[in-house]
Amino acid sequence: MLQPAVHGLLLALGLILPLGAQNVFVFNQGANHKSIYKTLPVIITAGLCDTLLIFLAILGVSFILLSLPILQISIYCIGMVFLVYMAWSLWTSHQYQLQTYQPMTAKKQIGFALSVSLLNPHAIMDTIGVIGTSAAIYEDVEKIVFAIVTVLVSWIWFFLLAIVGKIIGHVDKTGKYILVLNKCSAIIIIIVALMILKQLIAII
Repeated sequence: MLQPAVHGLLLALGLILPLGAQNVFVFNQGANHKSIYKTLPVIITAGLCDTLLIFLAILGVSFILLSLPILQISIYCIGMVFLVYMAWSLWTSHQYQLQTYQPMTAKKQIGFALSVSLLNPHAIMDTIGVIGTSAAIYEDVEKIVFAIVTVLVSWIWFFLLAIVGKIIGHVDKTGKYILVLNKCSAIIIIIVALMILKQLIAII
């Protein structure tokens, strides 16, 4: 049981640690809200989305879904549009009066978290290509252990991101650092969107 657990741990860390749209958004929400409680919608949504993708990959369902070219193109197009919209929202936040800025509502957090999690081709391809194929070498209980460990790493990481973001947001009394953070987040998300556009063009 140790091998699949360690394998799942290292694999999940390798996939989730790189800076991507999902991580940036969770961290950003932690910094923009005064309490972790207020960031639970984005943490839970991101965690559930990763859990869904991991289990679909391990079960092999995702391979079938992405074998359809029209579905791949649709995911890329929708994902790119959502990322551009999210980048624009982050870039324009705080633009006029930092004191009157209102953090994202729970509904908006959930919507954005769904878009950067389920409509992010990079996340889907990583899950299918790496976690799905790696899980194929295990059977029965070992496969379950592998899946549970990868899911736990994902959930713990999102909580840690939000907590670190909150600490930075708490230190920033004026809100100026949050403004810079939002701008940087928007730039990173735009870069991800451009990478998706490049892959979309290659498919078409």
